[in-house]
Amino acid sequence: MFGHRYDGKKVKGMKVIDRAEPFFMPQRIDAVNLINVKIPCANIDKFIADERKNGTRFSYMDIVFATIVRVLYMRPKLNRFIMRGSTYQRNGIFISMDVKKELNDEGESMTLKFPFTGRESIYEVKKIIDDEIAKNMGSDDHATTDVISKFTWLPDWMLRWALAIFRFCDRHGLLGKLMVKASPFHTSCFVTNLKSIKLKYIYHHLYNFGTTSIFISMGKEKMEPVVVNNKELSIAKIMNLGISLDERIADGLYMGKSLRIIEDIMSNPECLKESLPDDGNVPTKIKKTKKVKKVKTKKAKKVKTKKEKKPKKIKPLKNKEKALKRAKKKEKEEK
Repeated sequence: MFGHRYDGKKVKGMKVIDRAEPFFMPQRIDAVNLINVKIPCANIDKFIADERKNGTRFSYMDIVFATIVRVLYMRPKLNRFIMRGSTYQRNGIFISMDVKKELNDEGESMTLKFPFTGRESIYEVKKIIDDEIAKNMGSDDHATTDVISKFTWLPDWMLRWALAIFRFCDRHGLLGKLMVKASPFHTSCFVTNLKSIKLKYIYHHLYNFGTTSIFISMGKEKMEPVVVNNKELSIAKIMNLGISLDERIADGLYMGKSLRIIEDIMSNPECLKESLPDDGNVPTKIKKTKKVKKVKTKKAKKVKTKKEKKPKKIKPLKNKEKALKRAKKKEKEEK
């Protein structure tokens, strides 16, 4: 109430344009921006193969989740949301995802929300995901389903009133802690893994209900032509991400840098193996793995030595002939 919420803290001291933007675009769907990010798969495949030899089986989804968690921690403005024209910094990092218990038409779906600190390594991220899925996969009790089931028995007109009250409470910070925790729509990012059902990426809409500001769709990888070093054309395995962003949470420059960091991390998943330190320090750059360059050694210069002049060979016959000619010449001059 009065700007206070359980799931976020109101951001103060914003610039004029950033402060006014949510009032020009009051709904999330008004402010959605869409972008396709192409991720080369060569280093990802190598990382997965190397880790499998060490006994850990990673998937593309694990790498995408670990990347999102790391970027949301490094770029905190991405972890904001807009409510009633005010901008809030979320109190934690959460990623929601819809999971099918069985891959068929009748398979039951459940929407899970995974909590993170942002400092986790990819091993810790994988454990959180696997544990949460295993806990809910074999159980009929699920927080989100339980909450929804309490409303669905109502008649349609009463359900509409109930949801209207729910939205009112959400807008004014009156939604209870248990409701926010159970709601998958109150999350930092929503992810859909269309790669798992062999579909291309899509641009998913952002929900006006809840506080989700980012939606990422993973598409099935495929071979595509790419330009290497702005010169050569080659074919490479590429995974496409369809990303929907609420432009009101940050400006274009901030968004652009954040998207480049996503590309850098996913092109170098080795950097996700280490946890970030719990000292408030955030690395400003992601170091890419560099090929070891051959060190060029300078060849030792050859010392030039002056060639000694060879003594002239004395040719006695030629000298004798010259002396005789000179003598004859003198005799003629005397006569």
